[in-house]
Amino acid sequence: MIKRPAAVIMAVITATALTASSHAAAVPALPDLRQAPVGCPGGYSKDASRCDAWDVCMVSDPSAPGGPCVTEGDIKAVRLRFTTSVDNIGDGPFLVHARRDSTAQPHMTVRQAVQSDVDGPIPMTFGESQHHTSSWAYYEPTTSHEHWHLMGFEYFQLRTPTGETVVTDRKNGFCLGDRYTNVDAKALAHRPGDNTTFTGQLAEKLDGHRCGHHTPDALEAFFGISVGEGDDYKFTVDFQWLDITQVRSGTYDVVTVANPDRALLEKNYDNNAASMAIKVQWPDGAAQAPAQITAPPRVTLLRGCPGRINCANAPWS
Repeated sequence: MIKRPAAVIMAVITATALTASSHAAAVPALPDLRQAPVGCPGGYSKDASRCDAWDVCMVSDPSAPGGPCVTEGDIKAVRLRFTTSVDNIGDGPFLVHARRDSTAQPHMTVRQAVQSDVDGPIPMTFGESQHHTSSWAYYEPTTSHEHWHLMGFEYFQLRTPTGETVVTDRKNGFCLGDRYTNVDAKALAHRPGDNTTFTGQLAEKLDGHRCGHHTPDALEAFFGISVGEGDDYKFTVDFQWLDITQVRSGTYDVVTVANPDRALLEKNYDNNAASMAIKVQWPDGAAQAPAQITAPPRVTLLRGCPGRINCANAPWS
């Protein structure tokens, strides 16, 4: 991943975020999105060995994105399911607004709202938002969602220790809001204030935010995470998995990356990736799945690596 120089970030922000002369000397309050290691529900507790919200799921209907898992019968696919979570440990809220001109357009254009300074106003509409992005939003109609999704926010992959991609996810977007308080919240200087402050008013909107639930005809939507909060997707949610049916026995990295294209402005990009090293072993010492699967492979967690896309080959601490 290419790191965007700090000078470039500040130039973009200065050009787009500070429009009022009264804020000319202000420093924009940027979010900092931290990707927790795979399998960490409700945030990362500093101990990756306790990130155990994952399992191996055999399914008889590969077209069903959410299972159900079965233990016998006509097994057609095997999935490694896992929870993913992203914290905001920055100085300002992560907030994006999406808009389309009419319902004839299936997708919404997305802009990021940047708080002018830690005490300043937060753009609360698409029109007020300063940073144009390549992201987009669409309405997911399946019964387990029925709300708007922000695309391109995060991806997962299964990779070899040398970095070769073996399996890529089929996840199709995220509804983002404040789902839990992250473990570093008390140490963060710019958590939301009460409802008389800009950050407090936004936090009320993001608390349990459902991203326009049951509003397919909406022309606008928003997504975000307050400072000190986080958003997670449980391993039982549709497409929270990688298909390992054709994966050979061996050691792999399960990699998750938030804001992978850096389309969204952040204070720090160094913590956007996390990974866990696993060992996959098919029954009876087989090198790969049999023609007729009757039992899943044994998947063993070797360790978790916050801040890294390579875990299997990383130096052991």
